[in-house]
Formats: sequence, C-alpha cells, structure tokens
Amino acid sequence: MSIHTDVFVIGAGPAGLTAAYCLSKHTPSVIVIEKDPVHVGGISRTVRHGDFLFDIGGHRFFSKSREVVDLWNEILPDDFIERPRLSRIYYGGKYYSYPLNAMEALRNLGIVESTACVLSYLKARATPIREPATFHEWVRNQFGERLFSIFFKTYTEKVWGMSCDDISADWAAQRIKGLDLKVAVMNALARSFGSGGPKPATPGEPVVKTLIETFRYPRKGPGMMWEAAARKIRARGAEVRMGRELVSLTYDARRQLWDIEVATADGPEHYTSWHVISSAPLAELVDKIRPRPISTFQARALRYRDFLTVALMVDQPDLFPDNWIYVHDPAVKVGRVQNFRSWSPEMVPSGKTCLGLEYFCFEGDGLWSAPDDELIALATREIAQIGLITAAEVTGGCVVRQPKAYPVYDDAYRDHVATIRRDIALGYPNLHLVGRNGMHKYNNQDHAMMTAMLTAENILAGERRYDVWAVNEDAEYHEAGREGVSDGRAAALASERQVPGKVSDAA
Repeated sequence: MSIHTDVFVIGAGPAGLTAAYCLSKHTPSVIVIEKDPVHVGGISRTVRHGDFLFDIGGHRFFSKSREVVDLWNEILPDDFIERPRLSRIYYGGKYYSYPLNAMEALRNLGIVESTACVLSYLKARATPIREPATFHEWVRNQFGERLFSIFFKTYTEKVWGMSCDDISADWAAQRIKGLDLKVAVMNALARSFGSGGPKPATPGEPVVKTLIETFRYPRKGPGMMWEAAARKIRARGAEVRMGRELVSLTYDARRQLWDIEVATADGPEHYTSWHVISSAPLAELVDKIRPRPISTFQARALRYRDFLTVALMVDQPDLFPDNWIYVHDPAVKVGRVQNFRSWSPEMVPSGKTCLGLEYFCFEGDGLWSAPDDELIALATREIAQIGLITAAEVTGGCVVRQPKAYPVYDDAYRDHVATIRRDIALGYPNLHLVGRNGMHKYNNQDHAMMTAMLTAENILAGERRYDVWAVNEDAEYHEAGREGVSDGRAAALASERQVPGKVSDAA
C-alpha cells in the first residue's frame, strides 16, 4: 500500500524543513523523511551529551536577506540571544583576526617576514597567473605566495585533505574575504611620512575592535530552530517522519508521478508524489533514481569531506572570548576549536566550559574510524600543545561524527554538476534540488533556506519562476554589515550577491 502526498521532501535539515514549512502554510499534503532517528536539523542540529550541548560546525544566525531573518523570527520568536562575534587564527604562537586585518598580520609577523610578504605580494600583482584555475593560483594572485603559505595553505589542506593545487578556484572566489594589502602598505607609508592614517592597535590587545560584531543565536543551539519548525509543520497536518532512508525513486514520465521506496527499522514503506524535493547528497540521490539517469557516472564522481568534533569538558567558566579559533599550525591535526560557552552560556553547565576540536577527515579513514577514547586523548594532547589549556584541566570528552559535511570543489566538480543539472531538468522536471548537499554547493544556512523558499514558490506557482541555482553565486562571501537590510527578491544574501529574480527577468 502506498501513501500519496503532493510533495515529498528528502532530508529534515534547514533546506528540507524550510521547504516543508513554507509549503505547509498552503497545503498539509507534505511529507518529510529524515534518516536520523532522533535529530532534525542535519548539520545544524544540536547534540546533547549529559548537561552539555554541541553545535556541529558553528552556525551564526546572520543574513542580509530580510525574508530569511523574518522566517527565523516567525519560527523561533522568543529564544534568540545576541552574541558577540569573534574568530581568530592561531599561527606561530600568535593570534590573528579573522577575517584577516592586513596591518595586524604584518605587525605580528615581524619586520623581516612582513617585508618578504609585501615583496611577494608585489611580485604576484605584477606577474599574475592568467585565468587562475586552482585555489593556490587564485590566492597567490590576490595575496602573494608568502601569505598563501602562511594563512591559507595549511588550514585549507587540513579541511579538504587534498593539495591546494587540486582545489578549484571557485572555492577561493566564493569564500575568502579580501585582505587588502595594498591599502595596508599605503597606510603604513602615509604614517611613515607623517600624513596620518589609522594607528595600529595597542601591542598585546587581544581583540581587534572592528571585528567585534554581533549575531543572533538560539539560546540552546541551532537545533532549537529546526525542532520548532518540525513541530509547526506537524501542527499544520503535514508530516516529518524520522528514521527513514530513501531506497529508490522511480519516475513515471507518462503520469509525471514519483513512486518512492523508503527503508525503516520496521520494514519498507511506499509513497507516491507529484513533486520530490531533495536535500540529500547529490551523489546518493542520483544513484537511487530509476530508471538510472545518464549522469549517474558524473554523480558517482562527486566527492565529500567529512569531519568529527571531539568535545572536551573543562572546569573553568572563561577561557577565551572567541566563538572559534582556526588552527594553522601544521604540527597538529586539529583544524578549528569551538568554544561552546561563547556561542551561548546556556549550552554548558554553570562554571564550566566545553571546547569542540574539529578534525577534518574522510569517512572510513584512520581518524574517522579511531575509537572515541583515542580521539579524546589526541584532542587533549593537541589542545595542550597549542597552549589553550593544559591536559590536566580536561575532565571528560565525547565524539560527534558528521558525514558529508562539505561538498568538495575539485577541478571536475563544476562540469559534473552541470551535467547532472541538465539531466534532471530534461528527464525529471518535478525533482527539485535544494540546500548544500542537495545542490553540491557550499551554501550557508541562509543560502540553503533561500533555495528552499524559492523552490516552494515555484511549486505553488506551478512553474519555475525562480532559478534557485543563482542563489549564492558570483560574489565574495562574508558576514559583515547589518542583518536583514535588503528587501524582497532583490535581497542581498551576502556582500554583493543578489537573490535571483524570475527566470524570465534574468534572460
């Protein structure tokens, strides 16, 4: 026996639940399935260990899209707190603001290294690599070889597990906020000749004031948002079904109807639906479509990066003010350190702190497969090695693994995704891809939500009014500026990036 629904949603992360939430305002005929038996929210879920709560990866609730901010307020009206925003880079025993502040970086590096960096920068600007294809080439062109090796190479290769020469330049263009070395050098020369300019920060000052911004955050972690969304979806008569994994999607082109098989702990379930919205990893989704798409080979070539968080409990209330610290030291494996108390004091018991050490890996490799006690011991050694706390101050720990956290931007991913998109558009017009893994695109939470909101509007309108693939395209990403300042479909999701207009308008 099959259960029919107008819209079938795969995945109860930010994109899947946003789509279901928007659609359920108009029809209860929506079913969401989620593989996790307990948690909604995907990578934005909140995990509990005793009295400690963990955010998997860190999720600032910040968007320049007024519609996204309004939706957050609608779903979770009473549980946001305002938090200070601070991230820094740890390198060579010193801390650097993130995004990088050019003058601070040059001061911390010292006169000899700074001079070498400036000369390397001038050389790169004078002899740029034309049409840079790789991450290495793009960053070298922008900042010089010396700054690339100090501030970009080690951390990037930790994250992706591959050489910067194998990572697409798309990643750099989308994610790196510019370090304007030219402005820094001109300011320094102006001061040298007595013509003023910004003065350097006081030596030893722990925080660069221009980088202290604020963001809103659910008081008990991002999972609060998605748990509330799931409750409201169910209250409208739609369904969110947990512990269910997609087995196959079979398309009847004549009736334009999907036949869907789902695995549960109690056996298979069958559904039919006019529309399918998927936030599942694109490679997995394509492999389950019947008849098999022509682009199956390209889908299987897509790659993902996984990571795990080792949470260490510490009997101290205040260790450092950062939300997280990027660790560029090649002597340790840890890539980033989260400070969960800095995200929200309500995530940890009074008088205690919890640090989350993030290790980037591939599912099934040595780090991923290591026993939890070995990973806790490794994290304890490394947190002491970089000097944030001593090993003796750690009172406990646990491990949270997150598969397919990041879609890999290798040199072939763009062509593979383009082929899959064409294949789906021609053969499966009522299959809709949303979110980070669903589109194999490094969308942040607000971008993922916008792809889902526009998809819901397309379905309700009965036509593809909006091109969701234009969300989060062709602009540098950063979280500066004021939240929710832009209006409607002209809203800027990031610094200069526009929310796509109607397909007919974009031609």
